[in-house]
Amino acid sequence: MESTCKLLSRGYYIRRALMVFALLTIAAFQSAAGQSFTIKDLGTFAGGESEHQFSQANGINERGQVVGSSTTASGPYHAFLFEKGVMTDLGTLPGGTSSFAARINERGQVVGFSTTASGAEHAFLFEKGVMTDLGTLPGGNISQANGINERGQVVGIAGTASGALHAFLFENGVMTDLGTLPGGNSSQANGINERGQVVGFAITASGTSHAFLFENGTMTDIGMLPGNYSVANGINERGQVVGIAATASGAAVHAALWTRNIMTMKDYPSLRR
Repeated sequence: MESTCKLLSRGYYIRRALMVFALLTIAAFQSAAGQSFTIKDLGTFAGGESEHQFSQANGINERGQVVGSSTTASGPYHAFLFEKGVMTDLGTLPGGTSSFAARINERGQVVGFSTTASGAEHAFLFEKGVMTDLGTLPGGNISQANGINERGQVVGIAGTASGALHAFLFENGVMTDLGTLPGGNSSQANGINERGQVVGFAITASGTSHAFLFENGTMTDIGMLPGNYSVANGINERGQVVGIAATASGAAVHAALWTRNIMTMKDYPSLRR
């Protein structure tokens, strides 16, 4: 389980970095076309500047509430909520030392993960000043929440009794295992829309990552570009899915848009410089 966990966790942070890079690239491209952007430094809990002080914003809602994580004065990173010019520490689960906020919905509900007293990472839901442990799948000891919709349905990844990591859907106090693609042994959910459609990626029987769409109790492989790798990160109310996919050469990873049964790649000119 440890190697699989490291693999999927590494993929999680790589995707975050790729998304940040893509957003910066898009902003630069739009600026050249006459758009204007202002960048605001949200700071850190520790204040000041050094290589040991770091903060990262991961989600924002229509009210302008921002969530992410920041190093603290004592060192460990904590989940934060930034609003009205103030960065608020959301703390950790009881006994934990670090936490990470991934998403926030319009109701101000925040999801992410926190270490527990045992040192394991558990998915959390933060609302009305309280961080709640969402637990794990039966027999598992680790979970991370990656997305939430306005209905409060939460998706992410959690360990199973066998030691594998599976995508989950949490609703009405119950965490449900979404399974894997045929022949595969692991999966991760990254986004969910208001219709309850879930997207993410799963490792297939051949050992490669394929983007999936989960709806009506079924996980469907939604395909790739000519390459051998794809990950779905988000889905809107029209069922359009976005993520990344490898090209035919396998040397490049491009932004991708899936519409029903069709995959379209958007390659920004500035990426080709």
